[in-house]
Amino acid sequence: MFVPLIFATCFFNLLFVLRNMTFVIKQSNKKFYIYRLNLHSLKKIISFGIFLLFSLLGFSQTWVTDFQKAISIATKEDKKIILVFQGSDWCAPCMKLDKEIWGTEPFKKYSAQNYVMLLADFPKKKANRLTEKQQAKNDALAEKYNQQGFFPHVVVLTPTGKILGKLGYEKTTVEAYINKINAF
Repeated sequence: MFVPLIFATCFFNLLFVLRNMTFVIKQSNKKFYIYRLNLHSLKKIISFGIFLLFSLLGFSQTWVTDFQKAISIATKEDKKIILVFQGSDWCAPCMKLDKEIWGTEPFKKYSAQNYVMLLADFPKKKANRLTEKQQAKNDALAEKYNQQGFFPHVVVLTPTGKILGKLGYEKTTVEAYINKINAF
C-alpha cells in the first residue's frame, strides 16, 4: 500500500534533480556538447512516471487461463477454484458480472486471498480471438463443466476439480455474491 507512495516520492525527487542537472555528451569527433533537460523531455518522463504509478496502484484481478495451473495453485494454497465462462465481447450479463463483481476492489482483495480465478473466455470478435491452443483448452473446459453453454456461468470447484456449485449473473452486492460462493 505504501510502495506506490514511496515510488512517487522517489520519482518526483529524481525529476527535480534531473531538471536542474546538465549533461555532458561526448561525440565521436571529440566535440563536447552540454545538454540541459528541456521541458518537452521532462513532460515525457513525467508521463511515463504517472503511467507507472497508476499501474502500481491499480490492482487487477489475477486470472489464470490454464486449468492444470489453476489446479496446481489451488492444491498448493488450499483454495477453491472459481471457473468463469464468459463471452467478454458479446455477452451483456458477462460484462455486468465483470463490472459489478469481478472488477470491484472488495472482490479483488477477497479473491486474492481465498480463490484461484480461472477464466474460460469465448470472444466472438476477430480482434479478441484466442489462440487455437487456448480455444481448445476453453472448449475442453466447456465440454466438462458447461455442457448447456450458459453465459456467464460460474462454477465453484475444489482444488481437485470437483464441482461444488454453480452460479450465474445476479444483480446483487459483492458481499452477497461472495457469501453465495462460500456457501458451496
